[in-house]
Amino acid sequence: MFDSKNTRQRRARLAATLGDGIAIIATAPEFPRNRDSHFPYRFDSYFYHLTGFTEPEAVVVVTGGSAPQSILFCRDKDEAREIWDGFRYGQAAAQETYGFDAAYSFSELDARLPELMGNRARLAYAVGHDAAWDARVIGWLNSARAKSRQGIAAPTEILDVRVMLDEMRLVKDGGELDLMRRSASIASDAHRRAMRASRPGRHEFEIEAELLHAFYSAGAQAPAYSSIVAGGANACVLHYVSNRDTLNDGDLLLIDAGCELDGYASDITRTFPVNGRFSPAQKEAYEIVLAAQTAAIAAIKPGTLWVEPHDVAVRVLTQGMVDLKLLKGDLDGLIESGAYSRFYMHRTGHWLGLDVHDAGEYKINGAWRPLQRDMVLTVEPGLYIRPAEDVPSALWNIGIRIEDDVRVTGSGHEVLTSPPKSVTEIEEWMQG
Repeated sequence: MFDSKNTRQRRARLAATLGDGIAIIATAPEFPRNRDSHFPYRFDSYFYHLTGFTEPEAVVVVTGGSAPQSILFCRDKDEAREIWDGFRYGQAAAQETYGFDAAYSFSELDARLPELMGNRARLAYAVGHDAAWDARVIGWLNSARAKSRQGIAAPTEILDVRVMLDEMRLVKDGGELDLMRRSASIASDAHRRAMRASRPGRHEFEIEAELLHAFYSAGAQAPAYSSIVAGGANACVLHYVSNRDTLNDGDLLLIDAGCELDGYASDITRTFPVNGRFSPAQKEAYEIVLAAQTAAIAAIKPGTLWVEPHDVAVRVLTQGMVDLKLLKGDLDGLIESGAYSRFYMHRTGHWLGLDVHDAGEYKINGAWRPLQRDMVLTVEPGLYIRPAEDVPSALWNIGIRIEDDVRVTGSGHEVLTSPPKSVTEIEEWMQG
């Protein structure tokens, strides 16, 4: 049963931030896949964070001031459409279930919004997110301005509501953390299943199917993003999603996959040998990446700057590149020049939550943000070694990434994800 306590509190926080203003947040539209069908529907994360409501064609309006309100606009109850498309709340049930002060038909937006804007100092919405939505909101604003002779003032300040909500979403509450732990647990089990299922001769898409089976059978509603199942040279393509090739004996398999549970994402990457045994070169490269990740995770605690785990990982990886004879030169000089980016070209992590790359700024006023309790981030260093004349041939086409989801605690960190990770753990699990 849905509990509206958390979403009501979030709307109250937004109302307090608005002062004497009004915020308008729409959910995502449905998108056609082809002639008569749509892609599986997924709500807008900002809208869902404030409402918990999952139907399309919905808008939440939050007003501040001395008498704050939250108002839902949603589809009408329609028993005929429910025969075709499934249950609809309608206004009365949605208001009661989700704790709104009022609820109106989605068809009444154009009539009611100019009135709701009247005598509000500021207007907040997702400025620039969608041109058609921008035009519609400006139309309501102009309608409110047209009432000036009646003594009704329109908002004179326009704000991007996402800036306000990003800060709210960045620090997770207890309910969100519980969902993220469950999402992480489901995804961890899926990676274990995929490891056990991998062997030479199978296809990448077969292993992807094992992941999907584990996600759905444990109650997740969807993958959190397009799963990467990349064997051999494909692992050197950072966002490889074709997942069509055959798995070959002697290759590594990189899997970057997570699930979505009640809107909240997990994000895990593991790299392991298709045949269950690392070659000496694979093991050497793998343990460098693992050491980089271990050092980066160890740096996570309240007060640590966002960039510090990345800097720690880069230092370990760059020294590893020298040890592998991928780079030559002074360690500090190689880092300062960015020479390491030939083999490691991305950041070591990102925020995680309702979106895989979740809301929230990484810098504040030009300075890297300090971590604080109940932020959740990924830690995902890697090495991507393509064939080249100056690269030892034993390392060609080795792509390795190791990624876990980490919560900042009051004094350190909590790793939410748990598939086998050390060389010994992986080999023992795959042989099991």
